[in-house]
Amino acid sequence: MLQNKAHRRILVIKHGALGDIVQALDAFASLRAGNPLAHIALMTSPVFLSLAKMMPWFDEVIVDPRAGLLNLAAAWRIRQYFRQDWSVVVDMQCSSRTRNYFAHFALPNMRWIGTAPDCSDPLPDFTGVNNRDRMVKSAEMAGGISQTPDISWLVNGAAQTEDPAVMINDKQYAVLVPGCSLAKPQKRWPADRFAAIGNELASRGFKIVLVGTADDREAVNAVLAALPDAINLCEKTNLVGLARLLGGAAFVIGNDTGPMFLAARTGVPSLMIMGSDTDPTMSAPKGPEANWLQGAPISEVSAAAAIGALESLGLKPNA
Repeated sequence: MLQNKAHRRILVIKHGALGDIVQALDAFASLRAGNPLAHIALMTSPVFLSLAKMMPWFDEVIVDPRAGLLNLAAAWRIRQYFRQDWSVVVDMQCSSRTRNYFAHFALPNMRWIGTAPDCSDPLPDFTGVNNRDRMVKSAEMAGGISQTPDISWLVNGAAQTEDPAVMINDKQYAVLVPGCSLAKPQKRWPADRFAAIGNELASRGFKIVLVGTADDREAVNAVLAALPDAINLCEKTNLVGLARLLGGAAFVIGNDTGPMFLAARTGVPSLMIMGSDTDPTMSAPKGPEANWLQGAPISEVSAAAAIGALESLGLKPNA
């Protein structure tokens, strides 16, 4: 028998990365919609603490530094969270780490939704299912009701640094996202293609803005070399500032990386460039104006094809 929903305690695990966090927003909202009176906690990585605290669906945010299990002090602290009286644990990360948490930290007979061997509520086969829909299903297994929530709380949130939209002086602008995970360089569209897109958009009256993290500096600089008039905001936005910047753009173009999922979710016209190692049925971003192109390898996607895709999203052709 299900516990009285007013007394339920639900632990959600979602460590990251950014794109996965964005794709999980609907699942988070769905879980709260079906459990309006429950105490719901989110366990996440330190980098997402400020973002998680802004989310309207959680009563508690638990920071997991994801230390090695041989770090006894850190492991003991995390173990103590799993020793609390949770009605259900919803593992939306489904990683080797969280499977180890189940194996070593979970209480006997703890209800656990995920992919850990021998857990009480194993997830079904999700082959070919989009990541967003996978996580919504896990929320529904914990009593959630499917939602597509408004995220204006994020786009309109107070940036912790100078508002990047103000830095652009309110001009019509397009954002390029040329970086991606350093571990997956095959996901990176060539810099000359981004430069070609930037030059074409500039010729149509758009200011060009580049964004990224410290890991993306080399990729951003390679594009900047061919776009000296572009605005470089690499390493200059936090997550809230980035959301505001993307939400105010005319178009966002980038690789299979976190900011592209965020752009799609804000509803702006966005184009993700994918390589052969991205399965669009599972990983394409969700959004009313989201589009994608794929090449095998990624360099097979031409700048002309990308411009055509942007025109399908509303970019006006040159006169």
